Amino acid sequence: MLNIKLGRYRGKYCATWRDERGHRFRHSLGTDDVSLAKTRLAAFQAHLVTKAPAGPLTVETIFNGYMNDRAADDKPTERMKYAWKRLGPYFGPLRPTDITKDTSRGYIKARREQGASNGTIWTEMTYLRAALGFAVREKWLTAAPYIKVPQKPGPKEHHLERQEAARLIEAAASPHIKLFIQLALGTAGRAGALLGLTWDRVDLERRRIDLRDPDRPATRKGRARVPINDSLLEALEEAKRGALTPYVIEYGGEQVLSVKKGVGAAGKRVGLKCSPHVLRHTAAVWMAERGVPMEKIAQYLGHNDSRTTERVYARFAPDYMKDAAAALEFRGAIDPRSGA
Repeated sequence: MLNIKLGRYRGKYCATWRDERGHRFRHSLGTDDVSLAKTRLAAFQAHLVTKAPAGPLTVETIFNGYMNDRAADDKPTERMKYAWKRLGPYFGPLRPTDITKDTSRGYIKARREQGASNGTIWTEMTYLRAALGFAVREKWLTAAPYIKVPQKPGPKEHHLERQEAARLIEAAASPHIKLFIQLALGTAGRAGALLGLTWDRVDLERRRIDLRDPDRPATRKGRARVPINDSLLEALEEAKRGALTPYVIEYGGEQVLSVKKGVGAAGKRVGLKCSPHVLRHTAAVWMAERGVPMEKIAQYLGHNDSRTTERVYARFAPDYMKDAAAALEFRGAIDPRSGA
């Protein structure tokens, strides 16, 4: 139990305490009135007692609480669960005060020895950092320990050429994998949006797909309404004739939750490294290469700000930087007769 006392800092009252390691912390009570400060101090102490889970506050307890809180708000937790399979054995039994820079370094080293990439480790440890931040916001903790993470890798550059995409589609072992590849290339949609797409949001007559799920809370990752091109229309019409569920991507009469392995396996058969993200990236690159304005590409990708799109895809446009290159022309700039 923390020994929280009333203190003063820069003219205002505050709650002050030390953790198990003797580190000092303050929480501003936002007043210079002692009576009001005492009332707020009591409320702060009561909040800590009522909000914190019963029993030892381990990292496992905190992480589970964070996942449950996200699930209660209908936010996705699948990737978090996968990350916890790696984080749990290492961090789970620890208390937050047990975590040091060396603890983080040890985890990073262990995961690298297991063959994990910096990007994978970054994702895992970012989830851990977010969970500890959640515990502070809920006042389960007074302060979060420092979590060292590896440098975040740069954006993925790989994309498919058109002939490679055709080979990938032919290599798909199952109809639902083939349809997913066609849908991803034809809409530039995120995997989650495509796997959750239902036939009532596919208008084959007007040739339009609405990737926005009305039952899904809005997030910063926008979803678009896009037209259906000729190639995709043929694929969707064939799929609709044999549909057994409300979902466009289905297998065995059930919704498909992941196609990562199926897409990767299709790529491996023809010597390509591929994933659902690569398909989305490829679609955006193809549009940029054909000179489609960044604003329209942003709409396809569901970006709220076209500057995000431009930062990644402008370099693929056919006229990218040509005006800058023209400004650097040097032929004819020097008169050989004058030597100037």
